[in-house]
Amino acid sequence: MDILKKIEQYRDEEEKLKWEGTFADYLKLIKERPIIAQSAHSRIYHMIHDAGVEEINDKKSYTFFHDHLFGLEEALERLVEEYFHPAAKRLDVRKRILLLMGPVSGGKSTLVALLKRGLEAYTRTERGAVYAIKGCPMHENPLHLVPPHLRDDFYQEFGIRIEGHLSPLNMMRLEEEYGGRIEDVMVERIFFSEDKRVGIGTFSPSDPKSQDIADLTGSIDFSTIAEYGSESDPRAYRFDGELNKANRGLMEFQEMLKCDEKFLWHLLSLTQEGNFKAGRFALISADEMIVAHTNETEYRAFISNKKNEALHSRIIVMPVPYNLSVSDEEKIYQKMIHDSDVAHVHIAPHTLHVAAMFTVLTRLKEPKRGDIDLVKKMRLYDGENVEGFNEADIAELRKEYQDEGMSGIDPRYVINRISSTIIRKEISSINALDVLRSLKEGLDQHPSITNELKEKYLKYISLARKQYDDIAKKEVQKAFVYSYEESAKTLLDNYLDNVEAYCNRSKLHDPLTDEEINPDEKLMRSIEEQIGISENAKKAFREEILIRISAYARKGKRFDYYSHDRLREAIQKKLFADLKDIVKITTSSKTPDEQQLKKINEVVARLIDDYGYNSTSANDLLKYVGSLLNR
Repeated sequence: MDILKKIEQYRDEEEKLKWEGTFADYLKLIKERPIIAQSAHSRIYHMIHDAGVEEINDKKSYTFFHDHLFGLEEALERLVEEYFHPAAKRLDVRKRILLLMGPVSGGKSTLVALLKRGLEAYTRTERGAVYAIKGCPMHENPLHLVPPHLRDDFYQEFGIRIEGHLSPLNMMRLEEEYGGRIEDVMVERIFFSEDKRVGIGTFSPSDPKSQDIADLTGSIDFSTIAEYGSESDPRAYRFDGELNKANRGLMEFQEMLKCDEKFLWHLLSLTQEGNFKAGRFALISADEMIVAHTNETEYRAFISNKKNEALHSRIIVMPVPYNLSVSDEEKIYQKMIHDSDVAHVHIAPHTLHVAAMFTVLTRLKEPKRGDIDLVKKMRLYDGENVEGFNEADIAELRKEYQDEGMSGIDPRYVINRISSTIIRKEISSINALDVLRSLKEGLDQHPSITNELKEKYLKYISLARKQYDDIAKKEVQKAFVYSYEESAKTLLDNYLDNVEAYCNRSKLHDPLTDEEINPDEKLMRSIEEQIGISENAKKAFREEILIRISAYARKGKRFDYYSHDRLREAIQKKLFADLKDIVKITTSSKTPDEQQLKKINEVVARLIDDYGYNSTSANDLLKYVGSLLNR
């Protein structure tokens, strides 16, 4: 079986990666590759950076997060460039707790899980290799063996700064096992693993009365006190707390602000000084990145408590808002469904997109500008071209509210409603109307939605429904028009020829008779009226089109069907208007004649072959559009 071969191959690769040698051998390694002596923060930064960085519109996009987190590019860029990058350069930022703050199901836990899984894989690479004193429960940095008075000399020779001191256990082992000979201390390569508790720790608060500080810092092994004679003997101590095990890597505090105060105080010296107190020992050095996550309400309560002031300055807050892009929200649903057991269910085209529209609308705040509504704002945020607006307008909109995206409907609610629709109906196909209906029904069952919010959300469902109505009509229109793109292009070219002649006060040539003819006013008006261009405004509109064509020509670009949003909309509506009666009669006839039935079958086949519908969803779409046209 292939899987057994792959397991065997993986085991062989693991064996090849293992390394063991003396401290003297380890020094030769870091002489050749100083990067292996990097700090925990540096390792995480290089892990993200080595995966790849793309520059998109002067913004950085990190391949490491692709296919896992969507619509959080701005937050991720801030995280990497304002926290990990300076921390990797040993700036004071590394002495801060990273607190991810955002609404529920916004991606905070996913982000931390990605860092954990990434570190597990990265420590198996050459650049991410980690070496530790062999047999140390805290996988201590071998460079701690270098005495403090020689560390300046070490820096001069190797260019590597050493921070931290040898732990009590390794101090004793150095004397008793190696007779003080530092160069003979055994060093091994380690591989981070959350399951094996190597380099990755997780602490989750529970009942303060029952939770023991030993969960963080380890505990005395009372069964060995008789053997070793003292509680202060490091051999009688279990260095198995989460802070011990997370050394050299990442420590996650789940719901940190819910922790009892005694647990948080340990973070004060760990973040600022890089050490913590455990048992009856001197301070124990640890090199680990501490990441926590919480929601905005808990954070506000935390900073309002004067007793927590000492921790305030040791925390860097990184907001992780909800995604505000419809296309990215759709990708979140696609991933969630793909990872589920209902991935086989056919989801009609535009279903998830329309659900995402509703979700994003709940997260947006009403624009302060009077020339833009919420739907236009949603489209602009999604990267659509909206006539009359540009990148500067989008930047201005984003500055209006600093907390936009920190509230609204979460992705889990939408997926729950989609799942409910699939399971309840026990069907193999769902469409946008099924999901919108389910979203509406679920508002009554959502515990945190007030009556006031419910009224708002019902309005957003209506807005999403109107957007879907337009999409559905255009979809059927394109399916009815054979070679839609060609038809649209032909009509556009015809219109542009007439506009050019009109603006230049010239005539056209009849392609058949070659006689000169006047511009076709009736044709131009039949298109312009589709988007409300009045008789008085037609001249200005036509001149605007001609100016746009000239601008494209100067840049060496060709003006085409997608070059002008309003004109494209007018062409679409004109084509659909010409077909409207045919579509209406064909889709709404209860007893279609042979010709109508043939046309319906052709349209259904085109919807299936070209647009991704199945038989059920294609017929449902035709019926729905027929009902819209008959209203």
